[in-house]
Amino acid sequence: MHDELVDHLTRSTPLGRGEALRVIQDVLAYFDETTEDYVRRRHRELQAQGLVNAEIFGRIEADLKYRAVAPPELTLRQLRRMVYG
Repeated sequence: MHDELVDHLTRSTPLGRGEALRVIQDVLAYFDETTEDYVRRRHRELQAQGLVNAEIFGRIEADLKYRAVAPPELTLRQLRRMVYG
């Protein structure tokens, strides 16, 4: 699985094949998170840092553009509904 990427990582880094495969699996698992789960998790994390909703939802909105598979553009209202229902 992902042999071409594993080969690339072993050539361009000091990682061995097993380590490279684990890194790839970890990254893929990170980006496997649904948009809704990501929004909820990030909201909790940013809230725990003391940010208020106006800042939180602005950051989440900006961050979503850089997800591996970009979700459709969401309004602030849609983001809030994912968190609060």
